[in-house]
Amino acid sequence: MHRTRRTVRISLLSLTPLALATLTAGPAAAHGSMTDPVSRVSACFAEGPESPDSAACKAMVAAGGTQPLYDWNEVNIGDAAGRHRQIIPDGKLCSAGRDKYKGLDMARTDWPGTKLASGAHTFRYRATAPHRGTFELYITKDGYDPAKPLKWSDLEEKPFAKVTNPTLRDGSYVIDGTVPKRSGRHLIYSVWQRSDSPEAFYTCSDVDLGGKAAASAPGTKASAPSDKQITDGAAKSTVDHGGHGGDGPGKGGHGEGGHGGSAHGDAAGEAAKSGTAATSADSGNGHQRHSAVKAAAPADPVAQGGRLAETGGDSRTPVLAASGAAVLAAGSVTLFLTMRRRSARNGS
Repeated sequence: MHRTRRTVRISLLSLTPLALATLTAGPAAAHGSMTDPVSRVSACFAEGPESPDSAACKAMVAAGGTQPLYDWNEVNIGDAAGRHRQIIPDGKLCSAGRDKYKGLDMARTDWPGTKLASGAHTFRYRATAPHRGTFELYITKDGYDPAKPLKWSDLEEKPFAKVTNPTLRDGSYVIDGTVPKRSGRHLIYSVWQRSDSPEAFYTCSDVDLGGKAAASAPGTKASAPSDKQITDGAAKSTVDHGGHGGDGPGKGGHGEGGHGGSAHGDAAGEAAKSGTAATSADSGNGHQRHSAVKAAAPADPVAQGGRLAETGGDSRTPVLAASGAAVLAAGSVTLFLTMRRRSARNGS
């Protein structure tokens, strides 16, 4: 019976870490960028961070280095909570107000562009870590001047396309919309607001709607990054899908001071209160890395042939995880006590 008792103890000890792991597991963060029409950051990443082809992408690297391109799927604000117009200043829409991505805000007429026609169009948003949320697509008004910094007033007040929890197909969200009648060079601005988190993502896509000067000079047509480019660049990415990244203008520990200055809020304190990952400055690459117990990393999209299942869950996920852990732990304790009582009856 001593052997049985020892076996039960071992079983209990082996079950406890599993229960704790289940208890601490939570939803993964979302990341991605528009690839049809191609966003500025996606286009420059596809050209190659170390030696981009176009003058605009070269200027972006000169302004902020190569790291923003390796982190092409993380133009975000961790605590936006729908306050996009309030917390992103005019002239900084493409960077979401983040200094790290300031090169995206440069007012230029030669950003790599995508030819687009007015009317029905299927938009694609590459999701390297998909999640529930709502996409809103805005287009610039007639008279838009790409040689001037983009302001909120340059965009139509209402989105021309809006969808919640769109279909995920071959690693990309598919969004159907009708492009308003326009001609010449314009910009499509996307906002992806998660519904299970205050985190939001932003993109700027330069488009040529015909009828006037082309959106991009010969040789600077925008291309989306391939699966191979995404895989090859992953080793140099500082994006952590297990938490909320960002050094944006909102509060909640994602302040501009994430690179050694004073942050807008105490990340550690907010993490302790909310149960989310804390962030710490990574002076080596100017990116806030995440440190916290988290669920297993999402499966690599390329390894899955580009087919991604939704990661994380809704607001019930932590409750369900905690309930499952509690049941598992209680079951193991009950098993231990039952075996102990049986041992006592047998005179051991």
